[in-house]
Amino acid sequence: MASLLHSRLPLSHNHSLSNSCQSFPCHLPGRSKRSTQRLLEERSYDSKRSLVCQSGIDEVTFIELPGSKEAKAELIGSLKLKLLSAVSGLNRGLAASEDDLKKADEAAKELESCAGAVDLAADLDMLQGRWKLIYSSAFSSRTLGGSRPGPPTGRLLPITLGQVFQRIDVLSKDFDNIVELELGTPWPFPPVEATATLAHKFELIGSSTIKIVFEKTTVKTTGNLSQLPPLEVPRIPDQFRPPSNTGSGEFEVTYIDSDTRVTRGDRGELRVFVIS
Repeated sequence: MASLLHSRLPLSHNHSLSNSCQSFPCHLPGRSKRSTQRLLEERSYDSKRSLVCQSGIDEVTFIELPGSKEAKAELIGSLKLKLLSAVSGLNRGLAASEDDLKKADEAAKELESCAGAVDLAADLDMLQGRWKLIYSSAFSSRTLGGSRPGPPTGRLLPITLGQVFQRIDVLSKDFDNIVELELGTPWPFPPVEATATLAHKFELIGSSTIKIVFEKTTVKTTGNLSQLPPLEVPRIPDQFRPPSNTGSGEFEVTYIDSDTRVTRGDRGELRVFVIS
C-alpha cells in the first residue's frame, strides 16, 4: 500500500527546495533519497511560494498554496504592462510597422498564455462599461475599416480618426462602437467634427466569444456644429448588402480584468482596450 506524506514547505529566499528535502523525510518508498530529490528539483517552484508535497510510490504531486497565486498575479501584471508598452505610441495601430505588429502580437500571446482562458459565462459583468481602444492591428491597413472595407486615412481623403470607444451594456445587450472623426473642409471653413455611433446587439457564444449584429449608424456633429440634429443611417437590407459586409461579426475576448481587455477578431485582428 502506498504511503502518503503531507507536509508544508514554506520556502524563504535562502532556503532552497533541495535543502528543504534534506531537512525532513520527503522521499518515495522504493527510491533513494537522491532520486527523490532530483524529482523535486525537476518540479522546482519560485522560492517565495509555499508548497504542499504529497508523495506516493510512483509520483510526487505539488499543490500550489495562496502565495503562488500572488506570484502569478504579479507576473500577469508585468506581462500586461509589457503589452501596453508595446502598443503605446502607435496611434491606435495606424503608425504600426510590421515589426511593431509582431512585438504587440507576441506580448499579447504571453499575457493570454499566463492568464489562461477567459470565462465570461461566469462573470459577464466584466464587459460592462465604456472601453477606449488603444490599439488595433487592423488599422495598419491604413483604412478606417481595418481588415474590412472602409475609407482610407491620409491625404487622399481629409478624414482624421479621433478616439474610438466601445460602450457595452450587459443588461440590454447593447454594443456600440463610437468613433470620433474630423472631416476636412475647403478653406477658409474649419474642419467638421463628428461622432459616429455604430449600434449593435451582442450575445455571448460559449465562454469567451462575442457575436455582434449591426442595427444602425448615428452621426452627430460636435464642436461648432453641435446644434445640428443627429443623422440616423438605417441598416441596409440584407438583400442589398454585399457579401463582404454581412452586418455581423465575432471576436474572442482573450484577456480581461477590471481595466484592460484584449480581443482577437474573426479576421485575426488584435485589439487592446482600457476602461474609460
